[in-house]
Amino acid sequence: MTTNTVEPTILEKAKKWMLNDYDEETRLSVQKMIQFEEAELVECFYKDLEFGTGGLRGIMGVGTNRMNKYTVGSATQGLANYLKQSYDESKKISVVIAHDSRNNSRYFAEVSAGVLAGNGIHVYLFENLRPTPELSFAVRHLKAQAGIVITASHNPKEYNGYKVYWNDGGQLVPPHDKNVINEVKKITSVSDVKFSGNEELIKSIGKDVDDVYIKALTTLSLNPDIIKKQSNLSIVYTAIHGSGAVMVPPALKAFGFNNVSTVEEQMIPDGNFPTVVSPNPEERAAMTMALEKAKQIKADLILATDPDADRVGIGVKNDKGEYVLLNGNQSASILIYYLITQWEKKGKLTGNEFIAKTIVTSELLKDIARSRNVECFDVLTGFKYIAEIIREHEGSMTFIGGGEESYGYLVGDFVRDKDAVSSCCMLAEAASWAKDQGLSMYELLIDIYTKYGFYLEDLISITRKGKAGAEEIQKMMEGYRTDPPTEINGLAVLAVKDYLLQNETNLHSGKEYAIELPKSDVIQFILEGGSKITVRPSGTEPKIKFYFGVKGQLTDKSQFYEVNQSMRASLEGMIEAMGLRS
Repeated sequence: MTTNTVEPTILEKAKKWMLNDYDEETRLSVQKMIQFEEAELVECFYKDLEFGTGGLRGIMGVGTNRMNKYTVGSATQGLANYLKQSYDESKKISVVIAHDSRNNSRYFAEVSAGVLAGNGIHVYLFENLRPTPELSFAVRHLKAQAGIVITASHNPKEYNGYKVYWNDGGQLVPPHDKNVINEVKKITSVSDVKFSGNEELIKSIGKDVDDVYIKALTTLSLNPDIIKKQSNLSIVYTAIHGSGAVMVPPALKAFGFNNVSTVEEQMIPDGNFPTVVSPNPEERAAMTMALEKAKQIKADLILATDPDADRVGIGVKNDKGEYVLLNGNQSASILIYYLITQWEKKGKLTGNEFIAKTIVTSELLKDIARSRNVECFDVLTGFKYIAEIIREHEGSMTFIGGGEESYGYLVGDFVRDKDAVSSCCMLAEAASWAKDQGLSMYELLIDIYTKYGFYLEDLISITRKGKAGAEEIQKMMEGYRTDPPTEINGLAVLAVKDYLLQNETNLHSGKEYAIELPKSDVIQFILEGGSKITVRPSGTEPKIKFYFGVKGQLTDKSQFYEVNQSMRASLEGMIEAMGLRS
């Protein structure tokens, strides 16, 4: 095979990776692609990895569009340059680094530490894997100027990623994200990257931060007395081979949960994730072993965290004694309901509190909050925007909690990212509280539906890999933007929200309204009856995502299955009408 059909700019980028600045293994890999693997060459070099809602993320391998020593090194050099511009170099600049269990995560963490030290920046490097939320906590605790975590969250095993945090413990948001990227783009040669420096600038951290983090978590507990009464609550926990194994069991123990059984095979950190196809608690297959364990011991609650322990999936018994998995909207609704009602019961609500959710997350959270005079802020997809809202209102309003439909939740504000460790503890506390009321978690959810409205949601993801896939996704978005539907499954489209153009159009009156959120390639169709469809290309995966939501009324919980069936039929009709199900 020749490279006659490869764009010259791609070939030119690839040939730079055959210079002596790169290691021999890299040079040989590029040479092989140029000679024999044209398609692979294009995929590896047709673009540079960019920061999305989850930072830098990609398949591991050789090339500008892959996660490797050189792309990680360039990103870190860009960060170092920006830190020096942003802070007085005469004073100590420090960065905290953590990583998960993925293949090459430790290596990439050490590469990052070396580059920072090469630039005279102090580094706090966790001694081994730690959850992402603990990294966020450590940035604030150690008064660092930034943080880095090496993880690809719940992506398949061939991926890894690189997320940067600012001094508030939140992920980079404008203008910092763009400014870092601009600095990275200025690096035109790998020789610009200072890969090594004074090793004395790199300090190992571990238990010292763990202890403070867990102590902070226990302050979130609202009903420790009920946990004591329900000490027999049976919990099954799995880390799915990730960093949750380090912190979730001791955190649950610190809260007072003593009847915790772990899925031992999945408590072993392993970047190949040998017992699952995908280490994603959003997928039932990843929960199979935990479900089996729960059935054996008749557990009350199942908890599962993803590789970097920022997302948690839960399983509960339904009223038939069968184990069911709650989706992210349902778990978030239970958590927010528990937090707000207990804050009210304990006299902590003053009318100056708020929660936050993403625009694709259930409106049920907003209904719960407003019923208790708690403000609810909607933000773009990506937990960094929830962290930004917390920072903006720090000192003037009190943050209770927040969440997103993709299984990420946060309680309290000392962490500025989704935190599966605290979420596991607080969901377990909610389960204890429900049990003390004579309710299961499933019955509690149905009670919430009867009080605030029955919301049913679903997510359809369409994968389109590579350059051609990215172009196809872009074409789909252009079609929705220029020729939006006026009705879907017999329901009139009342309004179209275009977050890229930052306007909302009322299709009945033709009036337009400004959307105050930052630009994002997202389109929402608001349908009659409270239904909603959101279309959004993923910022971290080669996917386009369709979020469906319908609203109904549940006047009596005895009608749950009948109403659920009717709403499910409506939901399926919407999915079919969008051409996503045959």
